[in-house]
Amino acid sequence: MCHFTQRSPTFSFPKICNIFWRFHHTSRSHLCSCSKTISDEKYQDPFQLGRKDLKNLYEDIKKELLVSAAELKEMCDYYFDGKGKAFRPMIVVLMARACNIHHNNSKEVQASQRSVAIIAEMIHTASLVHDDVIDDANSRRGKRTLNQIWGERKAVLAGDFILSAASVALARIGNTTIISVLTQVIEDLVRGEFLQLGSKENENERFAHYLEKTFKKTASLIANSCKAVSILGCPDPKVHEIAYQYGKNVGIAFQLIDDVLDFTSCADHLGKPTAADLKLGLATGPVLFACRQFPEMNAMIMRRFSKPGDVERARKYVLQSDGVQQTTYLAQRYCHAATREIRKLRPSPEREALVHLTEMVLMRDK
Repeated sequence: MCHFTQRSPTFSFPKICNIFWRFHHTSRSHLCSCSKTISDEKYQDPFQLGRKDLKNLYEDIKKELLVSAAELKEMCDYYFDGKGKAFRPMIVVLMARACNIHHNNSKEVQASQRSVAIIAEMIHTASLVHDDVIDDANSRRGKRTLNQIWGERKAVLAGDFILSAASVALARIGNTTIISVLTQVIEDLVRGEFLQLGSKENENERFAHYLEKTFKKTASLIANSCKAVSILGCPDPKVHEIAYQYGKNVGIAFQLIDDVLDFTSCADHLGKPTAADLKLGLATGPVLFACRQFPEMNAMIMRRFSKPGDVERARKYVLQSDGVQQTTYLAQRYCHAATREIRKLRPSPEREALVHLTEMVLMRDK
């Protein structure tokens, strides 16, 4: 269906459309066939299993952000309020345990592996702060954005400071390989943002462009964080690749569902405005799939939905098409790929929790 190298994913849009077109009338009950892989296994709640290793996570992050300036401290602490699900750190500590058990049956997370979880959350949050400035966003996680409260300039500096603190924590691990793996994330975030500013006229190139952007802006952090903890816990390069591929596939699926929710979830439930991507001129998966049924959307995509009424018309076309459903099926395929990868590790509660996590990604509603 598709193939991803570490740096440059490639994707054939017409091929994918043909694969998923036959699912157009399939019921929701058949959406997540990965649930069948869970039914015969002992249920493992990822958040319950990861809770022990994530205890005091946000307090530890705030220690990394130790700063004397009261205003900067308040800004840096704003999103580290402990109300988030800590999705990325949770994946990282579960992967760490799964790889440790696979290697030598060690059931403890190393201090350096937990540090990677902390660093991942810091990098992610810094990227959100910067994204909100670029997008001139008003709300995030159900509350006003930093740029709305303190202004764009101070918000950029706060994001920079969080990123610099993450870099200091990364250097403290003292492993040049880990530094190389995680600094790749920062490079990918920047490159992904530049990709988001561009567009492609050709339909096939447009979807490849979209998925490459998705990988760099979202999946790279999860993939490389998983790879980093596998390197710290196991010397086998095959395990490193398993961890990377699992994180990559889950990360892409996560963003695909996020793009679906932009059309299907209400703003209050999502914690940010809906149709936000259209208003920013972005053509995500649901739009690109809908464009096959409504070719008149091509012109709107190329002008980035800039004419009056474009956003409303595009949203209407997406909801009239099977774009949402096709994007969801595509996310399902990525989750199946992630499941196939993680099942290559020795059985463990953490491995099964990571399998179950793929189902949670597909079924989430915010």
